[in-house]
Amino acid sequence: MMGDVIDFIKAALPWVAMGLLLAVFAVRNAHRKKEKDKSGDYGTEGMCLGMCLGTAIGTSIGNNIGLGISLGMLIGLAVGTSIKKENDDDNDGSI
Repeated sequence: MMGDVIDFIKAALPWVAMGLLLAVFAVRNAHRKKEKDKSGDYGTEGMCLGMCLGTAIGTSIGNNIGLGISLGMLIGLAVGTSIKKENDDDNDGSI
């Protein structure tokens, strides 16, 4: 009985995490349209690092790569958006 619940949680948790990630993206995009002169944050960098660390942790604990990737992206996005960039003028996209 308890094994069935744990199997369900392992199957549903990546989908729930991806849904939360999409919700955070939607809220961030709606918020950015209101404030154009905001300095920015490290959300993208946090997601990339979180995905890499989540893959490594998911592989080392067991064969839970999908769970590690989705939770790593979610945690990385949360940490990355909490860190604000000081100056965004240095990286304006020109070479």
